[in-house]
Amino acid sequence: MLTTFGSAAVSAQQASDTTAEIKSNSHFQAEDIFNLEYASDPQVSPDGKSVAYVRRSNDIMSDSTRSNIWLATTDGKSHRPLMSSKKNYYSPRWSPDGKRLAYLSNEEGKPQLYIRWMDTGQTALVTNVTSSPGSITWSPDGKYIAFTMSVDAKETPLKVNMPSKPKGAKWSPKFEYITKARYQADGRGVLEPAYTHIFIVPTDGGTARQLTSGDYHHRGSLSFSADSQKIYFSANRSDEWEYEPVEGDIFTVDMSGNIEQITDFPGNESSPVVSPNGKHVAYSRRDDKKLMYRNSYLYVMNADGTEHKNLTEDIDNTVSNFHWKGNDGLYFQQAVRGMIQVDYTSLSGKKKTVAKGISGTTLGRPYIFGTYHAVDDVVAYTKGRTDRPADLFVTTRKEKQLTALNEDVFGHKTLGEVKEIVYNSSIDGEEIQGWYILPPDYDSSKTYPLILEIHGGPNLAYGPVFTAELQRMAAEGYIVFYDNHRGSTGYGERFALLLQGKYSSKYDFADHMSGVDALIDKGLVDPEQLYITGGSAGGIASAYAIGLTDRFKAAVVAKPVINWLSKVLTADSGLYQIPYQFPGMPWEEMEHYWQRSPLSLVGNVTTPTMLITGVDDKRTPMSETEQFYQALKLQRVDTVLVKVPESPHGIAGKPSRMIAKIENILAWFKKYSPSQESED
Repeated sequence: MLTTFGSAAVSAQQASDTTAEIKSNSHFQAEDIFNLEYASDPQVSPDGKSVAYVRRSNDIMSDSTRSNIWLATTDGKSHRPLMSSKKNYYSPRWSPDGKRLAYLSNEEGKPQLYIRWMDTGQTALVTNVTSSPGSITWSPDGKYIAFTMSVDAKETPLKVNMPSKPKGAKWSPKFEYITKARYQADGRGVLEPAYTHIFIVPTDGGTARQLTSGDYHHRGSLSFSADSQKIYFSANRSDEWEYEPVEGDIFTVDMSGNIEQITDFPGNESSPVVSPNGKHVAYSRRDDKKLMYRNSYLYVMNADGTEHKNLTEDIDNTVSNFHWKGNDGLYFQQAVRGMIQVDYTSLSGKKKTVAKGISGTTLGRPYIFGTYHAVDDVVAYTKGRTDRPADLFVTTRKEKQLTALNEDVFGHKTLGEVKEIVYNSSIDGEEIQGWYILPPDYDSSKTYPLILEIHGGPNLAYGPVFTAELQRMAAEGYIVFYDNHRGSTGYGERFALLLQGKYSSKYDFADHMSGVDALIDKGLVDPEQLYITGGSAGGIASAYAIGLTDRFKAAVVAKPVINWLSKVLTADSGLYQIPYQFPGMPWEEMEHYWQRSPLSLVGNVTTPTMLITGVDDKRTPMSETEQFYQALKLQRVDTVLVKVPESPHGIAGKPSRMIAKIENILAWFKKYSPSQESED
């Protein structure tokens, strides 16, 4: 009987384990991240019959994201690869007649410019340059391609006479000299002296030729004049350009390198796009007010720089990505309440929305990133869902989905349902929009632990889009809540500026906690099982929050600012943040900087806290995280510091790092779950 009883017990356990395994496999797992794909950078052919796009996929062997170029017909009948291998192919751009496609690839090592003949499939290497080309643009006559590229500058601050090194001697490396105000950049480290210039290269072969000159950066999109003799671009060619981060004007450069300034308004004029007939130029304009956020508007001027008209004056959001529809109007995109839409405006200002739900080009967190391209009536765009990253869609009058890139991953899985919640902040009644993700097997008779996840920026926005990180958390039995607190974009300039001089503070804290309490009041959440996390600006808010409350069982603070006094003088973004986010210099306004710093509240913190930051982070340097770690240790708070090797600010920039980030967060929260504490 004992043997029989034991066998039955074993069989029951095996059955239970099998059921649990089946259930687990039907949910989103960490390893699924390696299988995700998404569409990006769609480009409609001049005849409107095809769309070339970049298909992005993760490679488990190289721990990287691969870019290949695919082609879909707009009638949905054909979908096939153009350039597809373990190499990267990206930035497809059609020739004006649609017979050729230019693109960039690292096929032969460093990124170079190539051209493919669409009728034969033949390709030609067009450049052999030492730096990566960018902003590739065809001339209207098809004879040239313009591009931007970084050019090293020979700058030596001192003439130092060193003795000759004896043959065979091993001396220490030479000293490095830094003289620029902007001397470092996240993801690039210390910047070698170099400037971005505009080049042209013949499309039938030849040598790339530099057009612009001077110790200035000529970045961003390029646009040829209708006769192919000039290129419109944006730059700040002031000697004070390092100290003017939002200043820029529109210029032209002709084929002989002669530069002419077209605009001269305070603030930033950028992204010029010439109309097909060459009579008008559309461009983006933002004013120069010293504030953390300003709307950017769509302007149109005559090609000679006269008669400027604001076509989106009646839109209280930033607009971008302009494409002419003939000579009488333009398409543009904007974020509106957690979603991106494509709109059209005539030159007289008459507007209509042509596509909604543009999203899905970021896999980790639910940022509303997406893009589109348009030719005449054909609009192609990236569009995801709450349970899918971006696919390729097209519309003329009716929307059509051209790809389904992730059915192999998600077709047999159940993801957490995403629901909207709109509530009022307890501090002043401000309306806040948020979303929460239910566990895949949600049971309405239960309450669940909650993870509050706070977005970065803070002038960015989340939305009801796919998120690998938050779906993974939901799959482990959490309700995951995120919101667009004050300061988020897509709700007008006033809302975005509600955090001017107040980040982080009790105001954004109240926005988050009011949402948490609203979910508790709905009977969804166990108030004794609250957890908090966020990255970058969300890391600041998380660190600040645990200095204001002890309601959270545990916290994970990712890549934060802890001490604004030190951050703005050690990070790559201080030149912008000091004049636009703060009332004065750190040594002039010490009290203000200190009030905004989570370190000022560290004496209140009792919440167990994991800290995680990239070793090579220049945006929120490791020294910020280390300050908080040391302070928490001195406070005897349970703390662990996780350093991500070889990582800049984007600690989830590689598939394995995204997985490690999520799984470390989940492990930390599990350590402080009631079930784990009872086992201990």
